[in-house]
Amino acid sequence: MTAQPAPFKTSLVKVVFRDVTPLHVSRSAACVAASVTRTVLTEIIDGARRTAAEESRKKLIPGDLISAIDRDVELEVGSTWYVHSPTFRGRTGDLYDADGVLVPLRQRRGTRTPSAVAGAHRFEAGVRKLLRSRGATAVPAMVRDLDGIASVFLTDLARNAAMIVREGGVNRFGTVTLEMPDEPAAPPFPKDSLGVLATTRGGDRRTIGRDDVLAATRMLLFGGGLRRRALTEAVAPS
Repeated sequence: MTAQPAPFKTSLVKVVFRDVTPLHVSRSAACVAASVTRTVLTEIIDGARRTAAEESRKKLIPGDLISAIDRDVELEVGSTWYVHSPTFRGRTGDLYDADGVLVPLRQRRGTRTPSAVAGAHRFEAGVRKLLRSRGATAVPAMVRDLDGIASVFLTDLARNAAMIVREGGVNRFGTVTLEMPDEPAAPPFPKDSLGVLATTRGGDRRTIGRDDVLAATRMLLFGGGLRRRALTEAVAPS
């Protein structure tokens, strides 16, 4: 399989990583992070397109995003964005404090806007490019949600990769794979292609490498299908 070009530039990826960690990010790590983010956004867009097609629409709306996530729980990524987006209002559930008092939405959002939310606009060009590559268009609110999800997901990926470097591996983390009851379990990854996803890591503690981002991807994408596609495409030769 040949890797597809990522709509998110490695320079943008490195900016996001710098927002959350002082560690150096290798070029290969940035390329993997860009590829994984592209795969996640592609799956979300394709799910939304199927919903729109059922209603004989070509332009995607936020409701299509909701329907895509409802149909495929693996697409529920970048959840920090949900609290800040009108699309998800009322869908994140009520939050109560220790005394049983409802926590207002404004308080749940916090006094400081997360950098991933504030910097979501940086992803607009990449999102629009990805939409065009899938033969889709979207209303501004839908583009904004895709921006936000991409930004939050990549920020979470950077944060987890940095943690893996600091802690020397992913010893404390297990894996969860979702399988349909009527479908056979997915075969394991070949050791020669994805054997890099070990529980411990080598190398220095100052650089985030390709393998660290791959391991962080396994942590963030809890399902079997989307995680497998993201990892496979990330390591495919360019």
